[in-house]
Amino acid sequence: MAQNWTPSSWRQKPIQQVPEFPDKAALAATEAQLATFPPLVFAGEARRLKKQLASVAEGNAFLLQGGDCAESFVEHGADNIRDFFRSFLQMAVVLTYGAQLPVVKVGRIAGQFAKPRSSNIEVQGGVELPSYRGDIINGIEFSPESRIPDPERQMMAYRQSAATLNLLRAFAMGGYANLENVHRWMLGFVKDSPQGERYRKLADRISETMDFMKAIGITAENQPSLRETDFFTSHEALLLGYEEAFTRVDSTSGDWYATSGHMLWIGDRTRQLDHAHVEYFRGIKNPIGLKCGPSLQADNLIELIDALNPANEAGRLTLICRFGHDKVAENLPKLIRAVEREGKKVVWSCDPMHGNTITLNNYKTRPFDRILSEVESFFQIHRAEGTHPGGIHIEMTGKDVTECTGGARAVSAGDLQDRYHTHCDPRLNADQALELAFLLAERMKSGRDEKRMVVNG
Repeated sequence: MAQNWTPSSWRQKPIQQVPEFPDKAALAATEAQLATFPPLVFAGEARRLKKQLASVAEGNAFLLQGGDCAESFVEHGADNIRDFFRSFLQMAVVLTYGAQLPVVKVGRIAGQFAKPRSSNIEVQGGVELPSYRGDIINGIEFSPESRIPDPERQMMAYRQSAATLNLLRAFAMGGYANLENVHRWMLGFVKDSPQGERYRKLADRISETMDFMKAIGITAENQPSLRETDFFTSHEALLLGYEEAFTRVDSTSGDWYATSGHMLWIGDRTRQLDHAHVEYFRGIKNPIGLKCGPSLQADNLIELIDALNPANEAGRLTLICRFGHDKVAENLPKLIRAVEREGKKVVWSCDPMHGNTITLNNYKTRPFDRILSEVESFFQIHRAEGTHPGGIHIEMTGKDVTECTGGARAVSAGDLQDRYHTHCDPRLNADQALELAFLLAERMKSGRDEKRMVVNG
């Protein structure tokens, strides 16, 4: 157990990005009630994810982490969850087939409700109001009443997370993820796109392989791995009072686990070594992530790794790099070299979304070519340093939105107004996400072929 740590010891530290709740008594009552609720996930599941992430850290698997920028109460529905899951499965099967590596599947879902903001105040038409910080805290409507932090929203977030998890578990374990369904995962609006055709050809090859395996007696009925998949949840643990309420002792190990999600991460704005978020994270046994932006210095990263993973346990810590396409070459190599020099075991993951946000026609957007550029640089740098580019972390949806420009269908600045539905930051639509998966698969295959040539050389 972490020294001098309790689930509430973070309360003695400075904290960033958490609003002032005007009704402290109501907040305390809500947190006390949440602490009596059943856990959303279980310690054994978190340990299974950590074991799979250890394979990523060792270069033997790849992490696919993605989902909504910020989940909303209004858009919660079975169809939205199903379409996201279908899109995610498509990406995973493309990566698995191309890279010939197991893909660890982690969604930004069933808990991704709180968002850090660059300003505490939002201004519209000369009117100043508190910024929207996610549905778990306040409302997106621009009105004084909506923007008051309301602890009752945490109850709604819990209920929605529980319902979402229930459906995801059914999809992952109930036959929907069966590889015999690989053709059925295609979303209607993707079907006639260039990515749809590429996916169809891949699905045909997988179906032929499944037919061959069936002929020799290997079927989805006698091999559960063909009909089921592990799917884990994750979110940024920003609202620590909520997280504390779901921090429970595991009866089998005596360790503390966050049971609000399998994997939690610390944002780039809340990673101060002596602040509340690092204090909370150092005591939970879940696999955790740390966002690494351009301001993070190599020495500070090593200090954070020592605080968050003192046992140097493979699979415990994922470094989620979010620099921007034009800042990767300057920032990533020095972090990799420091980590390698100190012998730290980490998963390296690329977040090509958060450093590439621009404004066009008064809409926040992310140009697809900049996203691809950051991913390309991430892979090239790791190849040059001899390290494993272990994962990708993206904001995506299974819906046909027009929030990120570019891609094979060339979403333009003028198209943004057509289907711009995000509650916070722009997301890749399913077509763009699939295009990114094919690019990643090609890069991973070429890296594997280069290694093979060196070994056989």
